[in-house]
Amino acid sequence: MKMRKLGRELTVSAIGLGCMGMSHAYGGQDEQEAIRTLHRAVELGVNFFDTAEVYGPFRNEELVGKGLKPFRDKVVIATKFGFKIDANASDSRAMSGLDSRPEHVREVAEASLKRLGIDVIDLLYQHRVDPDVPIEDTVGAMAELVKEGKVRALGLSEAGAEVIRRAYAVHPITALQSEYSLWTRDPEGEILDTCRELDIGFVPFSPLGRGFLTGKVQKPEDFGADDFRRTLPRFSAENMAANASLVKLLEDMAAEKGVTAAQLALAWVLHQGDFIVPIPGARKIPHLEQNVAATEITLSTDELKTLGDMLAPEKFSGARYGQRAAAWTNR
Repeated sequence: MKMRKLGRELTVSAIGLGCMGMSHAYGGQDEQEAIRTLHRAVELGVNFFDTAEVYGPFRNEELVGKGLKPFRDKVVIATKFGFKIDANASDSRAMSGLDSRPEHVREVAEASLKRLGIDVIDLLYQHRVDPDVPIEDTVGAMAELVKEGKVRALGLSEAGAEVIRRAYAVHPITALQSEYSLWTRDPEGEILDTCRELDIGFVPFSPLGRGFLTGKVQKPEDFGADDFRRTLPRFSAENMAANASLVKLLEDMAAEKGVTAAQLALAWVLHQGDFIVPIPGARKIPHLEQNVAATEITLSTDELKTLGDMLAPEKFSGARYGQRAAAWTNR
């Protein structure tokens, strides 16, 4: 497995594993099957695993901690905080607002440590920027956890360039996690330039467009009744039908190279910079193995341009989030 650096603190596999779908948003899976997937990831050389307190809520951290316990000294575990969570609700309905008050930062970090069963969180992200709390106060509280040895490195998620700079002035930021793929390129320009300038790693979530860029999901009926994607504008029946022809172009180009659409989409992301470490989710071992193999694909400058132009975001129909969730991004 090729390795990449996130900031100055962390060395991780070129591709990580987003663990959310194992117990949140997409219907979840059997615990033992999830643990087998985690173990197979380690066997393949993946050492970077992503979770969050809100996934489940709470269940995903417990699952990741249990599954990775035998490999604790070999893996980098990232988790996130920043939401008000209704513990009696499930999945996306558990998020009732934002909360990055300093006292809350400490509370959730302590709780995450217990659920994960670890002594130190390798990478702690603020999940979404809280407009009611100065970022300096939030990162200051996070930095105290670093001083105490409870957290190794700090990250932000879906933050804008100005907020990133203000946060970095308080404590070095190791990674920014935001959605990024062929069909979502909001971070390009100022945000990615800021990451390059400050030596901040960039961690794309949903690098496969929440599964749509694989070509395997084509209509809302392909999802379970409780699948989070049913609530997203891009996954309405009308928008999925409108976007299908673009994915067909991706599939055709992938077939010419002897790879899958998912692998080609991941390879495009990986080629955008050696400070970029995507974290595609995978609930099935064959999908995990396929994603890992994408790290070996080489794309020429012409191929990268063809892909980028062919699947330019403005060609896709539908917003990535509804109004409420969209307001929490790119602050």
